[in-house]
Amino acid sequence: MTRADQLLIAVIALTALLLGLDAVTGGAVGDVVDAHLRSFAALAGTVLGWVGLALSPLLLLAPLCALYGRFKGLPAPLSRLLRRLIDLFDAISLTVGDMVRWAALGLVLVTGLIVVQRYVFGVSITKLQESVIYLHALLFLLSSAATLYHGGHVRVDIVYSKLSARGKAWTDLLGVYLALIPMCWLILMTSESYVGGAWRILERSRESDGLPLVFLLKTAIPVFAVMMIAQGFAMASRAALTLSGETPPPAGDDEAEHEL
Repeated sequence: MTRADQLLIAVIALTALLLGLDAVTGGAVGDVVDAHLRSFAALAGTVLGWVGLALSPLLLLAPLCALYGRFKGLPAPLSRLLRRLIDLFDAISLTVGDMVRWAALGLVLVTGLIVVQRYVFGVSITKLQESVIYLHALLFLLSSAATLYHGGHVRVDIVYSKLSARGKAWTDLLGVYLALIPMCWLILMTSESYVGGAWRILERSRESDGLPLVFLLKTAIPVFAVMMIAQGFAMASRAALTLSGETPPPAGDDEAEHEL
């Protein structure tokens, strides 16, 4: 059992425990959550925003190291720092991607169950139908960083495969800083009010018998953007090491080395 599976089991167990306690206490747990979740989320969002702003200059490390290392070679401390950051961000992407892979199986099983219920028994359960949207969104949003690690996203650069190692490194570096990071930053900025508004009202389904977790589903959007920026930085750091004449950590080969 991987660490990702253990993390998933822990999340499921915690959720089941809270639901059980809520049922035993006659909804007292739900009342406490409703009373304090908004203020806690606002505080957490503010803190995370400032932390992200403070860490944002770190994104300049990869291109600066690439330019410096291209001509003079990277000092050993900088090389070790880049490698540790690569390992950290790879581990996060792979662990989360490994955890949400189960959403693919859940998507198939739930969809099949919905079809049988509707066309065989004439039964329609709104929560079950909406869970398909949740599983689909979480699968694609939270596995995107792991897909980038594996090189699974579609490339439109038709000459990339013909380039030398240094040429590929320059292409990756420029692609990350001219396309990937700006696009993810735009997603973060434009989703701020969208996600924040959902948390302020603890948005739930428009259907009375639907899932009351729309605010959590929308949170996957900024999480996706942050994970893509982090994995893009790891990609750029690999390019920086290559341009400095060093062999970067492998990507897409041995996930076990990067598991949390």
